[in-house]
Amino acid sequence: MHEFVERLKQAALEVQEYVRLCQAVARGMVTRPFYVHDIVEQFDAIGVGSLTVVLLTGLFTGAVLALQSGITLDQFGARSEVGRLVGASMVKELGPVLTALMVTGRVGSAMATELGTMRVTEQVDAMEVMAVDPVNYLVVPRMVACAVMVPILALIFLLVAFLGGYAVAVLVMGIDEGAYMARIEWTLDPYDFYQGAFKSIVFGIVLALVGCYKGYYAEGGARGVGQATTQAVVIGSIAIFVLDYVVTSILLLWEPQ
Repeated sequence: MHEFVERLKQAALEVQEYVRLCQAVARGMVTRPFYVHDIVEQFDAIGVGSLTVVLLTGLFTGAVLALQSGITLDQFGARSEVGRLVGASMVKELGPVLTALMVTGRVGSAMATELGTMRVTEQVDAMEVMAVDPVNYLVVPRMVACAVMVPILALIFLLVAFLGGYAVAVLVMGIDEGAYMARIEWTLDPYDFYQGAFKSIVFGIVLALVGCYKGYYAEGGARGVGQATTQAVVIGSIAIFVLDYVVTSILLLWEPQ
């Protein structure tokens, strides 16, 4: 019982520190100085650096979804509906979620490692001594870059996924090209893209904050940095799935009929 109470208390303290970090980030976004150069560097590290993994994931996700859905729909004589299934699932769910998971695995872990190393080597303390706000300098640029680049990567993911689905549906399964494209066009409307973009922004902000939080408060030397990196990926991935349900539930209430 005592151990359970201690763990509960530790969890409450972590939530408190996380909220404080979020407040500091919000304050840093409207407080000078603005580290524009660092934000641009993060654009390159997050966006360009993650492009390869996003392209490969999107291509083969679209291809396997078209293949599996085509086999299943064949049982009902509805093979032509493959485009509808690929379009709806990619834009609303798989595109934002899988993109965020890929970025979490690559970028969230890197943020936790980088900031954790700076923390255990006392570089963060040195910034505070020099009157440099470490949250404003280290966390804000990363969060802004993730909020901007994750939706862009999700859009690239969608385009490549549609291409992979097209290749399998039309070239492999023999579905009429016009039917495939028409089903996608009929199924999707602008609100679906707004929904996917909004999810991507939320996921980008959360994965950046989780990765930076675990690294910023890392302790215990190299072992602590390794644990912070692992926790950043695990917690960030779980948070994405939880938020996906919450955000979807909210957006469905506002969906135009």
